[in-house]
Amino acid sequence: MVTRHRLPIAGHEYLDSALAQARDLLGLLADRPGFIRGWVGRAIDDADLLVLAHEWADVGSYRRALGGYDVKLHSVFLQSALDEPSAFEILTEQSPDVVIHHSTAIASTVEGFYLDERMDPHDLS
Repeated sequence: MVTRHRLPIAGHEYLDSALAQARDLLGLLADRPGFIRGWVGRAIDDADLLVLAHEWADVGSYRRALGGYDVKLHSVFLQSALDEPSAFEILTEQSPDVVIHHSTAIASTVEGFYLDERMDPHDLS
């Protein structure tokens, strides 16, 4: 999940408050089943734009986490999210030694990709 948040008021005081809210929310999400990792960031070229990103074991874990009572109580930060897509599926992962292509949940095939096949990245020529 990736949500971008435009700070409505410029300045360090509001940034500090927004960061505290985002960090609190991330901490609550981290306690939920299926949470893998998350981070809060700030755009380098736009100081009033924050991002909250978190990775989940599956979509169901994420949705159940948002439905938790404690998360709902502390979700004020989510109200500042820009109205744009925020859930993305991972289609390709790469490490120095391995490339993994995953099947998409949206379509059964993606032209030009070998889905769910582990490949050596040096064989991509």
